[in-house]
Amino acid sequence: MKLSARTRYAVRILVKLGRHGTDSPLKTTSLSESSGVSVQFIEQILRPLKKAGLITSMRGAAGGHMLAQKPDSISVGDVIRIMEGHVGLTACCDKKLADDCPRKEFCTTRSVWMKASQVLENELNSISLQDIIDGKVHPLE
Repeated sequence: MKLSARTRYAVRILVKLGRHGTDSPLKTTSLSESSGVSVQFIEQILRPLKKAGLITSMRGAAGGHMLAQKPDSISVGDVIRIMEGHVGLTACCDKKLADDCPRKEFCTTRSVWMKASQVLENELNSISLQDIIDGKVHPLE
């Protein structure tokens, strides 16, 4: 599974919003400057996050964006599902697409991809934005 730039930036943006807190909203221009991507790209990323209820947005001179939930209640898995549609190594690991696979009855490797996808999804679901903010996520050695 290779994550899109939109998904990777979505996690970064949400972490930035989580670090900023809820005292005042962060402007799109500030998110753009800190991430190094255009305002237009930031806006494309924010739309599905807002639709999913992870962020709130306010218009006007004092407007901007804030997390709509606490950072400890948002997992990396949640963000990936919002941005990518599912967490899985192959299309047959997506419950919605798996039934359409013409090989599902006799595929000898499907169980391998399903198991690996489940392990990956469980791990991503276990990591919250707060874990990232607190620096609790470390690579395996």
